[in-house]
Amino acid sequence: MYMSAAHTSGPRRDGSARSSAVGPLCLAGLCVGALALTWVVAALVPATHVKDAVALYDFTLIGGPRLDDLMNGLLHLLDPGLYTLWAALLVVVALLRRRPRVALAITLVLSLAPLSAETLKPLLAHPHARIGVSEVTAASWPSGHATAATVLVLCAILVAPRRLRPLVAALGAAFAAAVGVSLLILAWHLPSDVLGGYLLGTLWMALALAGLRAADARSRSRRLRSSPLAAPAARGVGAGVP
Repeated sequence: MYMSAAHTSGPRRDGSARSSAVGPLCLAGLCVGALALTWVVAALVPATHVKDAVALYDFTLIGGPRLDDLMNGLLHLLDPGLYTLWAALLVVVALLRRRPRVALAITLVLSLAPLSAETLKPLLAHPHARIGVSEVTAASWPSGHATAATVLVLCAILVAPRRLRPLVAALGAAFAAAVGVSLLILAWHLPSDVLGGYLLGTLWMALALAGLRAADARSRSRRLRSSPLAAPAARGVGAGVP
């Protein structure tokens, strides 16, 4: 909600691209720090290996044949083909609302976020503890499904009309949470993997929002400079200075 509200509030009156983008950039920095901390704790702290596996085991106890089928169906909504369809629909909505910059931004986010998750997995692979019969492969951090769910939700909030954003945000948060829980119940990922996916998706959206706000501020500044009223107003202000 912060990110969509921050973009629609528009640039500050001084037209400063740097100041308008500082909030999203700070959020992106926090996400980078949280991602690094999550991986270090999950990969390099032995005690965390066991706690991560115990938490996963506790979630698997919730499952059952019917619930597992429901969870699998939910996660299949993020299969590559369907994910591409949802992404295309969001881009179309942005274009129909005459927001080409937003359409470009969400295209990049929806493409790069899952790709970055899949790239990081083998690079940051680390062994996991095993509790019970569940075993997660070493190359599991961050979760690609959690990343994909996060960016879909955030992009949907961004393209939605303002009056619908609270509803979209509530439904989206429920969907992203359900995806994370499903990954744990089915033992596809460890809790640290899911958290990493949420953070990675938020990071990409924060960077996109920073770019959007900076571009909006630059456009506003150019419009003010090119306005026929800008020069007379500037002269009038200058004439009033002793």
